[in-house]
Amino acid sequence: MKKFANIYLIFVFVLLYAPIFYLIFYSFNKGGDMNGFTGFTLEHYQTMISDSRLMLILAQTFFLAFLSSLIATVIGTFGAIFIHESKKRYQNSMLSTNNILMVAPDVMIGASFLILFTTIKFQLGFATVLLSHIAFSIPIVVLMVLPRLKEMNQDMINAAYDLGASRSQMLKEVMLPYLTPGIIAGYFMAFTYSLDDFAVTFFVTGNGFSTLSVEIYSRARQGISLDINALSTLVFFFSILLVIGYYFISQDREAKDA
Repeated sequence: MKKFANIYLIFVFVLLYAPIFYLIFYSFNKGGDMNGFTGFTLEHYQTMISDSRLMLILAQTFFLAFLSSLIATVIGTFGAIFIHESKKRYQNSMLSTNNILMVAPDVMIGASFLILFTTIKFQLGFATVLLSHIAFSIPIVVLMVLPRLKEMNQDMINAAYDLGASRSQMLKEVMLPYLTPGIIAGYFMAFTYSLDDFAVTFFVTGNGFSTLSVEIYSRARQGISLDINALSTLVFFFSILLVIGYYFISQDREAKDA
């Protein structure tokens, strides 16, 4: 049974990663398509870097992900604290409301935001994309922070109050340091989700602003370009660095807690 489970696990990983490595492999192809590998070259990476529009969109995408994740992490962390400290009979309803954006189809969410912004005559652009990304990132942060809150010993909070700490001091010195691993996890999850999102962004983006996912979709409709392979390769390896960074940060926090 264990052997079968290992084979199944290998099959799943191959299924997930084979297309990615296929894409990476052809980003170095001297030919202009993915029909056959004709030789090694870095030409597509050079072309990508010299494309000022693509570099601007890359910078916009990462700035959007950084800012939306930061704001969503602050709101989501205090939202999780509020839900945790609410009366039991209200917690389930608030959690259900929080999870709507997690389970609802992205197309429906994007269309809803588009209707909202057009109804209130809010011009589509960076602001609308930012607000949308903050909105769907908040539930992710809440779900990352809440389990950590439930694990927290209430005696730590009571001891802080007994020693004369105010509410703000308790949050700063006791609760938030304890929640740091969950907060970091929420931030990284929100960051990657924002970086990856296409459906919602496609609906709410406007003229003069775009993200990588929307730009790649637009270019892919015009035909295969190995510049996109090169760009996707860089983003993939950057994502790996994020995962490695999160792992070391988590290990460091666990070592300090121990």
